[in-house]
Amino acid sequence: MAAAGNMTEELDPRIVEPGRIAAWLDSQGIPGGALSDLRLLAGGTQNLLVQFRRGEAEYVLRRPSLNPRPEAETTIRREARVLGALGGTDVPHPKLVAFGEDPAIIGSVFYVMERKDGFNAALGLPAPFDSDPAARHRLGLALIDGIAELSKLDPVERGLADFGKLDGFLERQVPRWASQLASYGKFANWPGPHGIGDVKLVGDWLTANMPKTMQRGLMHGDYHLGNVLFAADGSLSAIVDWELSTLGDPLLDLARLTAAWPDESGVGPLSLTVKPWEGFPTRDELVARYGELTGRPMDDLLWFEVLACYKLGIILEGTYARALDGLVPMDTGERLHRSTRALFARAQQWIAEKG
Repeated sequence: MAAAGNMTEELDPRIVEPGRIAAWLDSQGIPGGALSDLRLLAGGTQNLLVQFRRGEAEYVLRRPSLNPRPEAETTIRREARVLGALGGTDVPHPKLVAFGEDPAIIGSVFYVMERKDGFNAALGLPAPFDSDPAARHRLGLALIDGIAELSKLDPVERGLADFGKLDGFLERQVPRWASQLASYGKFANWPGPHGIGDVKLVGDWLTANMPKTMQRGLMHGDYHLGNVLFAADGSLSAIVDWELSTLGDPLLDLARLTAAWPDESGVGPLSLTVKPWEGFPTRDELVARYGELTGRPMDDLLWFEVLACYKLGIILEGTYARALDGLVPMDTGERLHRSTRALFARAQQWIAEKG
């Protein structure tokens, strides 16, 4: 789901066979004739996005890469399910058209969704957002509008009661991600966690300061500027890339956003940057808008922000571990390793300030 103009890669014929997709769409009651204007959207790595036209409508097909990870098809199934569950809600999202559960059609499971117009701020800001700080301020606030709406959904009412395990969600977080970090020991060249910060200190603080209650809901799981599309007026057109969505506490979506949010000069712990940055809301403005829209107290937000640093840092370190074994380009691994170190440094600073 990228904005027009971000379609740069030539389409490998192994990814989609147009005649098979056309016949399958017919079988789903979606007429329109042959597929045309097939384009691979730039930016996909673990999952691929193919935009196409059929009749007067434009669609996007999402499928695993040609060399997928073992869990790739499960991820696609979960994404399709959550997009279907969001239908008819006020959460901006691409409408699910149909899910292809027969791998024989194109060699894997896949789904087709509507194409949403919009631009990805991480890939460049169009006018007037490239020159107007006030317009950029509206973009930042619109980000909060999306997860505020998401936080209001009841997953049981949306048919997602079994989409994740809510009981013990907070208690599971530190052991879950500590176990993931330890698993990187299978990569022979990874030097271990000592180079990324005081992992134990952060984990122990999270365990000792865990909130006593949580709000149950649906989480996007990886909410940031690169995973949304904005409309021309600065409103949110769609939240995309739902591959990490699950049940938990929706406040973690806000924490994921603010934990990595750049300071007023545009400097943050992650390599993803948006320029120019002047005018984007501060972290405190984002928090205030979320509280205003949801009515939720922000007393526990710092805990969730530290958790977001811990979780995201460990996820990114996995790419570095794979890079050291030659499974991922080294420049990518080193870039994400720097982000991991910056996230743990930010978490340790917040803990020190908290006392």
